[in-house]
Amino acid sequence: MKIRLASELQPDSIVDGEGVRTVIWTQGCAHHCKGCHNRQTWDFEGGFLIDIEEIKKQISKLQGQQGITLSGGDPLFQVKPITEIAKYAKSLGLNVWCYTGFLFEQLLEKKETKNFLKYVDVLVDGKFEIEKFSLNIDFRGSRNQRIIDVQKSLETKKTVLIEKYIGERTVNNDVPRKKHIYI
Repeated sequence: MKIRLASELQPDSIVDGEGVRTVIWTQGCAHHCKGCHNRQTWDFEGGFLIDIEEIKKQISKLQGQQGITLSGGDPLFQVKPITEIAKYAKSLGLNVWCYTGFLFEQLLEKKETKNFLKYVDVLVDGKFEIEKFSLNIDFRGSRNQRIIDVQKSLETKKTVLIEKYIGERTVNNDVPRKKHIYI
């Protein structure tokens, strides 16, 4: 089975989920969010095809990584291969984060995407909305996006947000800044 990727695997990310992780950038997205920072991943014919067995091989050689992050593009447009990749990562003891423009509740409606969720620890859902953009939120670009504990949500049959990521960090703009002195 093949998957279309936008780039090679990106190890050692600390901004695409909690901990040190490897990002798998999928190719193809129909959401076309205004202000998207990854427009080059929209084209469903862009990027390159690679066999998921090669991806698994690369994942098995990772060192010092706590998990993988599926991003893109939108990984859910390639649900069969990403399910196999997520399942494999979980078998190695890695945690799995996934970014998608779809809502968690939409993913529960289809058998394939609901099956995929069995192998996901954290889902960042919802389209990026430029009007709700913030630099003061963790692991997402706009305030409407949610960071969901997928396994607790499946267990309780309710969407469970990860509390430590719900609010915004406060930035005190009243703190005097040191001036640079050049000699």
